[in-house]
Amino acid sequence: MNALASSPSPARPVVLVPACNRQIGHHPYHVAGQKYIDAVRLAGCLPLVVPSAQAHEIDELLDLADGVFLTGSPSNVHPRHFDEVVRDPSLPLDTLRDDWTLPLIPRAIERGIPLFAICRGFQEANVALGGALHQAVQEQPGLMDHRAKEDAPVEEQYGFAHAVHVEPGGLLETLLGSTEFQVNSVHGQGIKRLANGLRVEARAPDGLVEAFSLPDAPNFNLAVQWHPEWQARSNPISVKLLRAFGDACRTFRERNRETVRERPRVP
Repeated sequence: MNALASSPSPARPVVLVPACNRQIGHHPYHVAGQKYIDAVRLAGCLPLVVPSAQAHEIDELLDLADGVFLTGSPSNVHPRHFDEVVRDPSLPLDTLRDDWTLPLIPRAIERGIPLFAICRGFQEANVALGGALHQAVQEQPGLMDHRAKEDAPVEEQYGFAHAVHVEPGGLLETLLGSTEFQVNSVHGQGIKRLANGLRVEARAPDGLVEAFSLPDAPNFNLAVQWHPEWQARSNPISVKLLRAFGDACRTFRERNRETVRERPRVP
């Protein structure tokens, strides 16, 4: 018998965390920010960083998953995925991540795997489901500059920047019981066109979409433009969101275990 197959499964839900791609010195690396890994652990889950995947590997990876956690990143989603050309070539892209996370997202939702998406992940989810992005929010009439000051200390960059207004009757209001709260703002891209079927969960004061969900999906899914993982333990909003995600992952895991136990054995 295969030793790996016979080994006990981990007690915590397994959450896939897609890595980003970086050139360090002369060599390419797959990297994942520690704050995102810490956030998955705060949710009560076991993070599994995935470097990249080929198309035929996506379902194999999702077979391991009780949740998917899409991280933020300095890189932008390549605009070719929403039929635009690159506006500013100086800004970082990560086409290797695009190539597999964009098909991963609808497949995870279809399979009912809980999904939590942050910043770049929020933008990825919208694009993967058919939406489009502003490549430079600050250049759009009526919209604020949502970027942080590059030369500011990190505590200032990730400090509260503006309020978000929660849309009534949605998932976010149910989870938080709040109609407004403060968030950080560290992004240049933003929602231009929301994908069909997505529900706005919160907006910035300028009207820009700050959170959305797919209400017709079979399980928990939430995408937010801000960074709830930043100093999450000391932020009650972040704790509530991460625990809700973790609860959904645990429920998914338990249901899958029941399904496996109920399958008839093949003689």
